[in-house]
Amino acid sequence: MCGIAGLYNLKTREPVSQRVLKSMTDALVHRGPDDEGFYLAGPVGLGHRRLSIIDLEGGHQPLANEDESVWVVFNGEIYNFADLHRELVAKGHVFKTRSDTEAIVHLYEEEGEECFKRLRGMFAIAIWDARERKLVLARDRVGKKPLFYFLDGSRVAFASEMKAILAVPGVSRDVDLEAMSDYFSFLYIPAPKSIFKSIRKVRPGHYVVLSDRAVRETQYWDLRFTVDTGVSESQWAERVLETYREAVRLRLMSEVPLGAFLSGGIDSSSVVALMAGLINDRVTTCAIGFPEKEFDELEYARIVAAKFDTRHYEQVVHPDAVGIVEKLAWHYDEPFADSSAVPTYYVSKVAREHVTVALSGDGGDENFAGYRRYYFDRRENMVRALLPGAIRAPVFGALASLYPKADWAPRVFRGKATFKNLSRSPVEAYFRSVSALQPELKASVLHSDVLGTLNGYDSLDVFREHYDRAGTDDPLSRIQYLDIKTYLTDDILAKVDRASMAHSLEVRAPLLDHELMELTASIPAALKLRGTNGKYILKKALEKILPDTVVQRKKMGFAVPLARWFRNELKELAHDVIFTGADDGLLDRSTVGQLWREHQSGLRNRSTELWTFLMFRLWQRQFQQNRAGDTIEQRARAGSVA
Repeated sequence: MCGIAGLYNLKTREPVSQRVLKSMTDALVHRGPDDEGFYLAGPVGLGHRRLSIIDLEGGHQPLANEDESVWVVFNGEIYNFADLHRELVAKGHVFKTRSDTEAIVHLYEEEGEECFKRLRGMFAIAIWDARERKLVLARDRVGKKPLFYFLDGSRVAFASEMKAILAVPGVSRDVDLEAMSDYFSFLYIPAPKSIFKSIRKVRPGHYVVLSDRAVRETQYWDLRFTVDTGVSESQWAERVLETYREAVRLRLMSEVPLGAFLSGGIDSSSVVALMAGLINDRVTTCAIGFPEKEFDELEYARIVAAKFDTRHYEQVVHPDAVGIVEKLAWHYDEPFADSSAVPTYYVSKVAREHVTVALSGDGGDENFAGYRRYYFDRRENMVRALLPGAIRAPVFGALASLYPKADWAPRVFRGKATFKNLSRSPVEAYFRSVSALQPELKASVLHSDVLGTLNGYDSLDVFREHYDRAGTDDPLSRIQYLDIKTYLTDDILAKVDRASMAHSLEVRAPLLDHELMELTASIPAALKLRGTNGKYILKKALEKILPDTVVQRKKMGFAVPLARWFRNELKELAHDVIFTGADDGLLDRSTVGQLWREHQSGLRNRSTELWTFLMFRLWQRQFQQNRAGDTIEQRARAGSVA
């Protein structure tokens, strides 16, 4: 795992400054503490920070082909690189290393931009093609590895994290107000936007070609929910287990200590179970717990650790609420308000004390319909189907106005909010069900000047775009596709990447192997969500290798006691960060103050809203008010944000 960065003065052709390039890679030292490397050739410069995992001696980057016409810097792992290596050697390519990076170089020589379709793994790749004088930036299929770029018409800067791009003189830090609006709906900023107008994210499953002639973006992969109806339930279970086992096997390659996160839930437990059947040594597992029982999963992790006789390490965490928020704000580069980043940060810290690579269970809920919200969405869609579309909104809208008089309705469908949701389109109802701030509240939180500039922009459009492109009429599959394109990529995977790389830990997710995802997408929805039982077919596949207590265990979120923190440990800091300073015209102070008072009085739990305000203002302090790129570099070197 590594950090990559680079510059291309595509219009001016001015030589790249080595000092600037080094300041970019210095900002990424936490991603690659073992080595650094540079390639400079006139208007092009590539930089690399390395966390050594494979070919410890020979995997230095940047790396070139035989005649040095193709150069690459790469962050991630290519799990099928050995097969590619053999194929390319047979075609006459000469390899100088045993690294997966060199397989990318020669595959690009052989297949050009089509090469990314052949890679099985996680990656962010930058290729400099000297013959064509073009820079190619590519990202893996679901966005496990981040890649950002800045383009002002005359120069390109790219990096694994935006703080490296901000080390380049002259990069604007103006806020993208649409991205800011998205943040207050989703808790994260969906690709291709970033919080900065001037910086974009390479979208998962895409590559971007930049030259002095044009800028071109191409999608090379998408997930399609084309159901195969000719397979029995038992056959599906066998196929899932076989493909899942192979995905785990591929992710065991490493020349450094390797282990797994273990929460005791079905996803992480299944990873450990499959690892135990594939390696000769005991599996190393790492878990954290909290003093508050409602947030603690250690007893479940211990059951699995004992079952598979793992080398188990655990720690009860007493979070430094004040200290952790400052670190998170720095590592995430833009406002990010999923509070499960806190336990993810701590479990990564514990894991790094014992291993350099950890396998995780990320992706199980999105692939196999594990979230409870999928059940609620299906239930609402069933009720919507009872009425023709033309009269649905008037009827359910009228029922909402009659509430609480509508006591004749089944209990599960009572409530003003439920009737309101039934009157909306399925995608709008789902959007509201996952929004941190409902649209009406967000409109009062954002400053009137911001609303005027947004001119009617609606974050719902982010969901509509993916919902409409899902390529299926099945309601469950459509929201699974939507979640994979948004929540999985820009929340779950961003959270894990930044929290793990803060500790120089590589995390691999076998449940997000693209061949397993494609198989899962072909399974009928009824075998994923059976009644109220999510992950039905995954549980069937695993019932012979996992204890029943794990397979049937209710899902437990990875959470922290935010409500208490804002009334105790975080109260003073949060009040200072949220309310101190001049009004910058972005948030409405009156509404924010009202939400603060409601929470402190105990009238309402406003911890989610307050966390979004806190992380937004902390981001401003770290990345807007601190304008100097060299300050970021100095702090990275000093380790004050590690």
